[in-house]
Amino acid sequence: MSDRPYILWLDDPAASKNPILGGKFSSLAESTAAGLAVPPGFGITTHAYRDFMEAAGLVEEAARVRKACADLDPEHIAKETVALIHGILNAPLPEALETAVRTAYDALETRTAANVPVAVRSSGESEDLAGASFAGQYETYLWITGADALLQHMRKCWAGMYGDAVLSYKHDGESVISKGDFGICVGIQQMVQARAAGVMFTLDPITGDRSKIAIESCWGLGEGVVKGDITPSQFTVDKVTLKLLKSKISHQTEEYRFDTESGGVDLFPVNDGRQDSPCLSQADAVALAILAKRIEKDRGAPQDIEWAIGANGDIAVLQVRPETVWSSKEAKPVLKVTSPINHVLMRMSGGGAKG
Repeated sequence: MSDRPYILWLDDPAASKNPILGGKFSSLAESTAAGLAVPPGFGITTHAYRDFMEAAGLVEEAARVRKACADLDPEHIAKETVALIHGILNAPLPEALETAVRTAYDALETRTAANVPVAVRSSGESEDLAGASFAGQYETYLWITGADALLQHMRKCWAGMYGDAVLSYKHDGESVISKGDFGICVGIQQMVQARAAGVMFTLDPITGDRSKIAIESCWGLGEGVVKGDITPSQFTVDKVTLKLLKSKISHQTEEYRFDTESGGVDLFPVNDGRQDSPCLSQADAVALAILAKRIEKDRGAPQDIEWAIGANGDIAVLQVRPETVWSSKEAKPVLKVTSPINHVLMRMSGGGAKG
């Protein structure tokens, strides 16, 4: 067990950039090591997934499914995966694995609170291969409480490896999952009771301008921004001066939040006169920009960051990953011609169009 751990905590020195935590969670471990405010948690490692699949006798069936589904349409994939998914959801767990997960959840309760609500997130080895867009095909479950429920949703994350969206996903025209026997980590983190949340990019995602930080936010949990079913408010901050350059406030009628009756997360009306109010103050936007600038400096490239602000105003980092659209392109200075004299000078220096 020492060289094949089933549990690895985000604040363990061995966690940062460790592949057994998958792409998403190893990145969060790196953020934790850098001193960022990442909610506490642990990863149920890829070793756990692989040992379960071996013990359940599902390794060969998983290989068959990956091969069979490589070129199938999503509507035909479900027929191929019925037996595999049933096995993942119902086969007995190895005793050592179940004990390790229950013990880790107990330890998280000791660190935080009894019956602590957690986010259960899939974190796959294949995310780095296919880029940030592929990570969005995996499953996330919010506000899960209790070890029994955690184990059930761990299985759902494993089964999600063989869902229609994942198996049909292609990168550069090729099936991602069919390229290898990729493992998956299940990340467990304390939930943040967010008053506002969203995403931010350390460049302008429309133009690629690296002198700007673009923030999208909404009231409540950030699922609305991530899923795209809530129109976010938008803020643009100058990366050098940290001045708020522009804000566009969205009319928001619904927000994601925890429902005590159902025990889950759902959409609810935005009340208390907040529908047309900014979910971020100017100070909030600048504080987020300062954080984004720090993360980009640490990572050495433009970043895509998920964040949440709690009721007390503290910012939590929920996810950090490379920006994939513009960051691979060469950064070029933006030249502005402000007068005929400047235009002439540019031509003389070779900066203008040839004539």
